[in-house]
Amino acid sequence: MTSSQPFDMANSRVFGQVAETYDAARPGYPDALIAEVLAYASLGDLPAVEIGAGTGKATVPFAALGTPMVCVEPDARMAEVLRRNTAAFPHVRVEVSAFEQWRPDETRFGLLLAATSWHWTDPATRWDRVHDALAPGGAVALFWNPQGLLDPGLQAALREVDHRYGLTLTPHTGLASSFGDVPGHWPGLLGHWPDEECRQDGRFTDLRSLRIRERTRFDTDRYLGHLTSISVYRALPSDRRDRALADTAAVLDAHGGGIDVEHHHDLFLARTLPHQG
Repeated sequence: MTSSQPFDMANSRVFGQVAETYDAARPGYPDALIAEVLAYASLGDLPAVEIGAGTGKATVPFAALGTPMVCVEPDARMAEVLRRNTAAFPHVRVEVSAFEQWRPDETRFGLLLAATSWHWTDPATRWDRVHDALAPGGAVALFWNPQGLLDPGLQAALREVDHRYGLTLTPHTGLASSFGDVPGHWPGLLGHWPDEECRQDGRFTDLRSLRIRERTRFDTDRYLGHLTSISVYRALPSDRRDRALADTAAVLDAHGGGIDVEHHHDLFLARTLPHQG
């Protein structure tokens, strides 16, 4: 999704169909990324707000460090799992709402974060909403964790399956070696990185981008669960999706029963301008 594409709020709710699978199979975020965000934000007594919180893949590590949080999630099914995952943290509140409809009321936050969800927000209004939610000098942290395959032979075999079923931009589209050195440079995925939009807005300062690499192995079952939670697979008719997943499983089983990937945890940071004068 790029800023030039029409915004479709309904697409942000496709994951609720498989909320439990999403929670079990989707990768999370490393401790080093969480630490970078908190060090940059320097929250003090201010709370954080997370938009598109999903089932809490990013929420839980922030909450475990004592961060007071409001979590905004548009899908009630995802929010139900999120509430369960954060039940041990009384300083976390979950609100079922699209970011475009959510109102911060009188609260101003020291940090707004979005973990692999920013591209589901409306480009026409999102920076206004971020600015309105944050206290002066408040931080915004937007991050993603795209992956690249380490085995070219396996990647070629999986691309054949994708082509057979008309799938594009799947998690195994690119090799790890095809990622550039610059955060946000992902093969086949253009328009996600928020730096240019934020600079053009003019109400933010201290823009930073960084990347943390992490290698992960999925066994066949977990990787199929991961794919089941991806929007391009959710868009397929169920019988066609089942065949695509079965063919993918056959390829993985023929290559050792799993897949080795390198996640590129790419983080964008900025902060609102402090009060002038």
